[in-house]
Amino acid sequence: MLDATTRSTQPRRTASRVAFALAALCLTNLAIAAEPTVVRTPGAKRPNVVLIITDDQGWGDLGCHGNERIRTPHLDRLATDGLEMTRFYVSPVCAPTRASLLTGRYNYRTGVVDTYRGRAMMHADEVTLAEMLSAAGYRTGIFGKWHLGDNYPLRACDQGFAESLVHGGGGIVQAADPPQGNHYQDPWLWRNGHLEQTHGYCSDVYTDAAIDFIEHQSGRPFFAYLAFNCPHLPLEVRAGDDTPYRAAGLDDVTAKVYGMVTNIDENIGRLLDVLDEARLADDTIVIFLTDNGPQQDRYNGQMRGRKSSVYDGGIRVPLLVRWPGRLERGRKLDVVAAHIDITPTLLAACDVAAPSSVRFDGLNLLPLWTGNDAQPSALPDRTIFIQTHRGDVPELGRNCTAIGPRWKLVQGVGWREGALADREKKFELFDLLADPREEHDRATAEPTVLADLKRQYEAWFHDVEGTRHFAPPRILVGTPRENPTLLTRQECRGDDPGHWLVEIAPGHYDIKLIVAPAAAERTATISLPQSAGEAMLAATLPANATEVLLARGVELVGGPFALAPYIESRAGARTGVRYLEIHRTDLPAE
Repeated sequence: MLDATTRSTQPRRTASRVAFALAALCLTNLAIAAEPTVVRTPGAKRPNVVLIITDDQGWGDLGCHGNERIRTPHLDRLATDGLEMTRFYVSPVCAPTRASLLTGRYNYRTGVVDTYRGRAMMHADEVTLAEMLSAAGYRTGIFGKWHLGDNYPLRACDQGFAESLVHGGGGIVQAADPPQGNHYQDPWLWRNGHLEQTHGYCSDVYTDAAIDFIEHQSGRPFFAYLAFNCPHLPLEVRAGDDTPYRAAGLDDVTAKVYGMVTNIDENIGRLLDVLDEARLADDTIVIFLTDNGPQQDRYNGQMRGRKSSVYDGGIRVPLLVRWPGRLERGRKLDVVAAHIDITPTLLAACDVAAPSSVRFDGLNLLPLWTGNDAQPSALPDRTIFIQTHRGDVPELGRNCTAIGPRWKLVQGVGWREGALADREKKFELFDLLADPREEHDRATAEPTVLADLKRQYEAWFHDVEGTRHFAPPRILVGTPRENPTLLTRQECRGDDPGHWLVEIAPGHYDIKLIVAPAAAERTATISLPQSAGEAMLAATLPANATEVLLARGVELVGGPFALAPYIESRAGARTGVRYLEIHRTDLPAE
């Protein structure tokens, strides 16, 4: 253990810290106790739900979509056995899609604006599909990717999933990995909030867990959310899965992606077989979709753009639905719909009414799915809005689109940070019925349509902005639900060294930093809220050291705080830490 020294800085207002302490206790108790109230409506036996989503698998990564190079027989069969929505839209990147999918609300309302740097955390008071189904008696389980917050009260196990087996952050081999590192083979995963190493390839592990969950017969309906992180980078393919594609002459990247997709397809086949063998298929809604367009250039139909783009190639994805006996086999619905529609639709299918406090942006698609008319007569005309880009705060008119039954407004630049000064805020207009490739800008020829969609988009932006004014969520530290709290770079906001936004419960804490090694001696520093004011703790890091205990049993006052530890070299250069571990020592043992 390395000894830490304390340096006092300017005093803080004691009264305000007491108020913050009380607020922290209230927030902690609220987060622990709050459960949504769901109104049950009488009806027939409720169906089971299996919701499957993949990561960076594009519209073209299916055999049934005209891709002659990929092998996806089970997904192709799912399309044949059920219905497909051929104009289904999601966000251009993963976390925003998942927030909308699980709440029925635009992601900008939920706190999720991006995929990392603390921008993919969903506010804990958002009511998820899992919470609503759980309150109606469903068993709920998630297996794979959550990507809406890695710490209490934002984790999947805090947000309605009674069973959870998930990786951290947006994927494996990313900043949210545990300190020991991670890989797609034998991954370290969080099971119900506790870290454990699993055995096997990640997609196989998730599917095995989902199958075990489904086979657990209890007389209650179930909701299984199977969320693969494949075929996301770093393309760690299961041994041998890419071999047939290499033999067929495909390039290294495409062969790996297709191998990962084929592995997913085989796992989906295993799961469908289990439903058949257990005689659950007729009573189970199975939905398959992907979270955005492909990461890399490859076959994607005739669509323009890929992941991060708001042209169709980045946001139009497969949506396959199977419900034997209720949905006509082989139907294709050429109706604009989106991720925000899935939660209200599944609630309707499960005969569960949402709490009166929940305001959906999406619509119930069930009348359309179960009707005989493939036209949108069961739905009102509407416009779908999608926007996502890098940055802490969304900006009006940046990387956005408004999609109607015929016309689509697009402002397609400004995705990346640092590109804002050079971008041209030019809006394009496309007639999707006549020009599905989005090749011919009709903005000049159709000024009235352009102006109307711009007006609708701006009204939408100001509406979602008004929900929370894009205020970020905070992680609750020092609660019985998560102790110690391990903070990773995934939730660290701002540029290096960065900071974590937390709400601290008053108590005594050990503070440990985990850092990358360096050849020279350095200094580790953190500022903490104490009763006499904000105090700065510092310790010397010897050469090649990878961790330091900055405080043992230090007393912290409660309230909101920005934890901003940093490492300083002898030359004065500051960098961030890999992990910040906060362990409250005065909580009673469980």
